Amino acid sequence: MSSAPAWPTVAAEPEEDSTDSRRAAAVHRVRDFLVNDADTVHELLCEISTHRAARYEIESTVATLDGALDEVAAHRPGRVPHLAAFMPSNVILYSYALYLLVPALYTDRLVFRPSSRVKDQMQRLHTLLAERHGLPITLTGASQREFLHEHVRPADVVVFTGAYANAEQIRARLSPGQLFLFLGSGVNPFVVAPGADVEQAVRDAIAIRVLNTGQDCLGPDLFSVHESLLDPFVDTLVSELKGLRYGPYSDPDADFGPIFYESALEDGAQFLARNHGGIVHGGHVDFRGRRLDPTVVVGPEVTPRTHVPEFFAPIFNIAGYRDEDALAATLTTGMFTERALGSSVYGHAPGLVEALRRRTTVTLDTTLLSIDNGNAPFGGYGRMANYIADGEDVRAEPVLISQAVAAYGPGACR
Repeated sequence: MSSAPAWPTVAAEPEEDSTDSRRAAAVHRVRDFLVNDADTVHELLCEISTHRAARYEIESTVATLDGALDEVAAHRPGRVPHLAAFMPSNVILYSYALYLLVPALYTDRLVFRPSSRVKDQMQRLHTLLAERHGLPITLTGASQREFLHEHVRPADVVVFTGAYANAEQIRARLSPGQLFLFLGSGVNPFVVAPGADVEQAVRDAIAIRVLNTGQDCLGPDLFSVHESLLDPFVDTLVSELKGLRYGPYSDPDADFGPIFYESALEDGAQFLARNHGGIVHGGHVDFRGRRLDPTVVVGPEVTPRTHVPEFFAPIFNIAGYRDEDALAATLTTGMFTERALGSSVYGHAPGLVEALRRRTTVTLDTTLLSIDNGNAPFGGYGRMANYIADGEDVRAEPVLISQAVAAYGPGACR
């Protein structure tokens, strides 16, 4: 993703001395800082992300800030007195823009709680950015219970990124009228159907599954490959993976590095241990070095009862399929429906694409990374993937904070 060359303008700009104008200028200063002094932030991000992933995150953040004014002008959210955000443990800069900087254009006060796993990095990032923007964005070191009592319960809008079970616990404690936005994760199936360009599909599969050593929520947890293409897909994938280079996060030439999140390393290792018979490439795990090499596991055809874990590691969980209709039925049933966020289809499978589009955001012959747009709603229609709740209804649908506030937030006409 690349950024626009200049700060955009909108048709109806605020007066020079207005609060809106000052906040727009503050967001602009952050944008310029990320463009002109990117190395400072990049070095910080490389403590938890690979060199390439950190660079991509900065570019995505700049693009989001470039589109911020137009986004707000398009949706016209009402004024929000108080927003509270539970921040994720990854993509900390991008999340800072999505859940704090852009909403600051229409929110009086924003308070956020960083994930304990990246608390130090988030504190330093906030200090860097706050020196530029001076916006009413406050980081709190409160415990989750204290944060819930002191900031979440009085908030008009609450943003939560994380596990569905935790989101449900928090939602249960909110009052009618509070807008609660949940952003989770999905299976994100990657389907290789007849007619697919196998080499392109493999390149894209590696690009999205190995991004940040697999530590990205858009990574596919399932690769469904038509039986006629299974062998060439796996052979090409293994050949390409053999050429990947391991190195520290600071290495610009490294394709993958250590696993930062301890639980991700443990979960990945346990999956490989349980499915060791299906490993056709990789499988090496070094707990001391926190290294899990890109691994290809080929298993049986999936059914509605198949459990597909969420991977935060470079694991290619591959299953062949024979019938398009049967696969469509499976991927729109049970757990796949609950975790419906995004999906990618390569080749010719019109019936499958139509079925998936009723549940997920679908890309054709490209990955979900190609449509990652911080100024547009994103997600699917699975409740465990994302939802919007206002104390009366829970709507599983793609989420963009400004749009959700305009439709369901303070002062919205429903």
